[in-house]
Amino acid sequence: MAALTTDDSVVLASATGPTLGDTDFRFLRDFVLQHCGISLGEHKRQLVQGRLLRRLRALGLSGFGAYCELLRKDPDGELGELASCISTNVTSFFREMHHYDLLVDDLLPRWLEEKRGGKLRIWSAGCSTGEEPYALAMVLAEALERLGSSVDAKILATDLSPQALEAARKGVYALDRLSGVSDARRKRWFLRGQGAYEGLACVHPRLRELVTIQPLNLLHEWPMRGPFDAIFCRNVVIYFDKPTKQRLFSRYADMIGSRGYLFLGHSESMYGLSDDFDLVGRTVYRKRQ
Repeated sequence: MAALTTDDSVVLASATGPTLGDTDFRFLRDFVLQHCGISLGEHKRQLVQGRLLRRLRALGLSGFGAYCELLRKDPDGELGELASCISTNVTSFFREMHHYDLLVDDLLPRWLEEKRGGKLRIWSAGCSTGEEPYALAMVLAEALERLGSSVDAKILATDLSPQALEAARKGVYALDRLSGVSDARRKRWFLRGQGAYEGLACVHPRLRELVTIQPLNLLHEWPMRGPFDAIFCRNVVIYFDKPTKQRLFSRYADMIGSRGYLFLGHSESMYGLSDDFDLVGRTVYRKRQ
């Protein structure tokens, strides 16, 4: 009887599927850092193994070695699916409400007055399943109606995850996902499902008019030119290492117009990472002139 090899290039079958060995984990860790800017420590190995097992089954692959070979041959083709597996898409409507209060009470009225006949552009970078851009669209549509503005206003929503983008494009949510939406906004901006769609709600067509949803890897080239009046990148850079954050903030500064705004998540900070912005509120940064 031959001894069981400890060579980490060999995939060992466990009770639930193949095991992620050292060699394959090192490759995945380097690949994810290079292409997604996400640093995976050793403590993430079991999480990565568990989440990727579903992907291996979907592709009909026997083990992680075969999956790594797929990434080597076609990194771009599988990158979005990999990012979906290792990322946690936690989002909600009107998350961090103080950001929306700033838009409603100050920024949108001022922008719509200053830009009459012009353009207003907001970017939701890392839009996940769409709650953020549609919440932005609600306050934007309300401001346009209230002020009777003629501004050409649009929201760009981007994400790397194909599954998240598909959900965002559908714009259909379980009613319990609308807990952050006021009753008035539920009635105004959602169409409630009936029959087979009982328990679901679809965003109003007016919101779809304001939002453009596109795939984008923040670490790769950006096809849009800007400038943007505001960029929302909330609970995204928390996954990145310091050099990646610095590069990203520098690129954001190039895409934001004079005195434009960058919104980060509640646990994120630009401290020591950029000299292009001033902190003007809770995780709200304004570009320096």
